[in-house]
Amino acid sequence: MNSVLRQAITLFMLLTLITGVAYPLLVTGIAQVAFPAQAHGSVLASGGKPLGSSLIGQPFDDPKYFWGRPSATSPQAYNGGASTGSNLGPTNPALIDAMRQRIAALRAADPDNVAPVPVDLVTASGSGLDPEISPAAARFQIARVARARRVDAAWVRALVDRATSRRTFGLLGESRVNVLELNLMLDGRALDGRWR
Repeated sequence: MNSVLRQAITLFMLLTLITGVAYPLLVTGIAQVAFPAQAHGSVLASGGKPLGSSLIGQPFDDPKYFWGRPSATSPQAYNGGASTGSNLGPTNPALIDAMRQRIAALRAADPDNVAPVPVDLVTASGSGLDPEISPAAARFQIARVARARRVDAAWVRALVDRATSRRTFGLLGESRVNVLELNLMLDGRALDGRWR
């Protein structure tokens, strides 16, 4: 009995060291060397001051900024500690009401815009942390941002084009615009080591 218990404890300790210490240290070390920015949270900084992560959306509601995809996390939007979707089905009245409210807010912020509202501006993502919007969602907001900043819409459009990331390897995913990066570009903030 004692030998079986000793073997079980030895095996437990060995597997704990392998899977709980050695493997995480190995993966962390590889990540630090191969993907240092991602391993440190993909933090965007200006002048050495962190401004946010390019991987987690942030709330913007000022008309002079581009707005991101809605977030269903609680207790506040884009809560990284509570990543979740709303879990509301497409026929749920609460989801339909929330979408109507978001459309009304977009129309109120830009009453002259009669274009169809892109779906990613009124529906939350599955994670609630989506930092990117579609190029169509960014173009939908150009006139409002240009008017609020009193700048030429062509200049804002050029920034949107500059901030648009194409499909990965030309075939994976869709074209997308990182909202935080675009808003920092609007403010003229040079990002440490990665100005587009």
